[in-house]
Amino acid sequence: MFKNILVAIDEPKLNEKLLNAVEGLVIESESEITLVHVMQDNVTYGLPYVPKQYVENMLGQLEEESSEKLKAAEEVVASFNKEASINLVSKKGDPAKNILEVAKDQKADIIIIGSRGLSGVQGLMLGSVSHKVSQLSQCPVLIVH
Repeated sequence: MFKNILVAIDEPKLNEKLLNAVEGLVIESESEITLVHVMQDNVTYGLPYVPKQYVENMLGQLEEESSEKLKAAEEVVASFNKEASINLVSKKGDPAKNILEVAKDQKADIIIIGSRGLSGVQGLMLGSVSHKVSQLSQCPVLIVH
């Protein structure tokens, strides 16, 4: 049913639910599953009193954590679908924009994304990545709570 599946990886508690959703889908034997994680890249830029070395170390640590999240998710997906092709994509910047770009590049048939359930003032102030993705996506979006 779904050949190209994009899964947006984020928080560990949501990742488990997201990967369970992938397992529950009817996946073709030659499916291509893209696991994407988007890091925020605004780590104290523009603050004159923050040493450049600190910012570089922080960015390196964020990249390492992103890689670890993607590899852990890859192991789970590979355990239930050994025939699927799994791509790992790590990006920096605006999460919704990057997820949509990867979905377009990969010609995704569906995007699976988590929702932290923010509402009211928190949802308004922080914005909702899942909401933006669902509104702007060219393919169906499965939002997992």
